[in-house]
Amino acid sequence: MRLVQLTVPTGKRQAILEALDERKIDYVVTDEKSSREYTAVVYFPLPDAAVEPVLDEIKETGIDEDAYTVVVDAETVVSRRFQALREEYEDGNVGSDRISRQELQAEADDLTPSLPVYVVMTVISAIVATAGLLLDSPAVVVGSMVIAPLIGPALGASVGTVVDDEELFTESVTYQIIGVVLAIGAAAIFALTARTTNIIPPGLVLSNVGEISERLAPDLLSLIIALGAGVAGVVSIATGTSVALVGVMIAAALIPPAGVAGISLAWGQPTAAIGATVLVLVNLLSVNLAGLLTLWYAGYRPENLFSLGETEQRVRKRIIGLALVVLLFAVFLGGISYASYETATFEQDVNDEVQQVLSQERYEAYELLEFEVVLDTDYPFRNPQRVIVTIGGPPDASAPELADTLDERINAHADEPVRVQVRYIEILER
Repeated sequence: MRLVQLTVPTGKRQAILEALDERKIDYVVTDEKSSREYTAVVYFPLPDAAVEPVLDEIKETGIDEDAYTVVVDAETVVSRRFQALREEYEDGNVGSDRISRQELQAEADDLTPSLPVYVVMTVISAIVATAGLLLDSPAVVVGSMVIAPLIGPALGASVGTVVDDEELFTESVTYQIIGVVLAIGAAAIFALTARTTNIIPPGLVLSNVGEISERLAPDLLSLIIALGAGVAGVVSIATGTSVALVGVMIAAALIPPAGVAGISLAWGQPTAAIGATVLVLVNLLSVNLAGLLTLWYAGYRPENLFSLGETEQRVRKRIIGLALVVLLFAVFLGGISYASYETATFEQDVNDEVQQVLSQERYEAYELLEFEVVLDTDYPFRNPQRVIVTIGGPPDASAPELADTLDERINAHADEPVRVQVRYIEILER
């Protein structure tokens, strides 16, 4: 529910009150003595879904943007006429749950801080995320998402597009570009500083850090996360619910991958930064695409109906453009997912082969203790490089041909030659 406070310009009082009476809206009028330009202030409650059409109709009476219109939350309205008004506008669909176009624009503006604040908060969140990634601490990484100011620009571009506010769209896109560059740059500088000052143990292998390795070779599931964040973000802002937690989700899709990209650059591994950078870009574009589609589906349109056709064309072009770029990145992520699938299949096949060899009668004295497939460091498409097989057996057993047999059987499943290491451990039973 909303309480609307509208200043009435000179000569418009009767037209405004007639419009409210026609819609059977309760109102209170107070005379205004502070200015000759306004003769009164009208207060009237409205259901959320009624704010936009009522304000649009009042504007047709000659109210321009110079007049003050304030829309605030109303906790409770007790009135039979208000209940009838609610039943008229709230029919249970998406449009009846959303806030007005005017409130949406104001909310998008409020979610985007000033540029200095945005820069400082983005840099801080990137540094905290980088520290959490290097420490392999999920708690610290989550903390960095909380302070990231990314939800405003991420959703502002979609809002600006559907309501034909090109200034909001341009500002939001600019903020998003600045945010990505700042996050990667701040992460790279901080990681390089930590490395050169030995804050981080020398010889740290990035692939051995869980929080980092999972973002060096992202898969298609990352795209689903970003699309979900975009839809959830728009639904939260459009329905007037809290966007804090959704902001964390959007930051989760952007800040940690940006931190990994910066760490990879600091470690002198630009190829390793490719996967993380692609993840940042595809997540950013997916959030924008999901937000744009959701807002248009929710029924948001520009205020000036004469520009509706032009806006529809613009929305269509931007949706198609975003979809094509996201699809291109999705193919890249799909390639990484397929490479991971092939690696998993190789591991399973090799493990089965080792078990079959050891199940033979002549090797019955041996048992498989440990099995490991070591991948190369050619991110984001990693391939098997070594296979380490640890076998246990009695001290007096000897099977020199076992290593050759395993090497032959394992390489039969590899597209490229793989080094096979067989380690023997004596097992004493007493």
